[in-house]
Amino acid sequence: MTSLTTLLLPGWHNSGPDHWQSHWERAYGYKRVAQHDWQRPLRGDWLIQLEEAVLASAAPVVLVAHSLGCLQVAAWAASSAHVQHVQAALLVAPADVEREDLSQQLPSWVPIARQRLPFNTVVLASHNDPFCSQDSAQALARSWGARYQDMGGLGHLNAESGLGDWPPGHAVLQTLQSGAQTLHAA
Repeated sequence: MTSLTTLLLPGWHNSGPDHWQSHWERAYGYKRVAQHDWQRPLRGDWLIQLEEAVLASAAPVVLVAHSLGCLQVAAWAASSAHVQHVQAALLVAPADVEREDLSQQLPSWVPIARQRLPFNTVVLASHNDPFCSQDSAQALARSWGARYQDMGGLGHLNAESGLGDWPPGHAVLQTLQSGAQTLHAA
């Protein structure tokens, strides 16, 4: 079977040790894309880090993003000449940075890139996420051409949600990885 590189893209402030992304990194060896400044995320800097990580991979890539990382994927796909290296993306709890409270804190991320993504994409969201309404998450999924799945009332789908290693989320990722391996082998 074809090997894949699975890249983890945390959101603003990174993903701490109890976040499901950190669990997956430890358990499955997925690679976290590091940022120079997790506290003051500048879109251009974050896109460069993702571009370098994708180009450094010898294998096809699957992206696993949380919160601001979801917007990083969309913005990167809108500007990169290397999107063909990405086979699929799991976008979890996208942040609505166009809301007034977030747009003032994260101005370089406004507007959100809303084009159809050129790879198989699934958006997982919670209907009570404090950083993105269900309507906004569904609208983002539609604009990205992604399948949308409501994970219930679990907040921002982060460490505070108490997900641990989050088996339901990992099952969705495994389905994406399987499809990516099949696609790449064809």
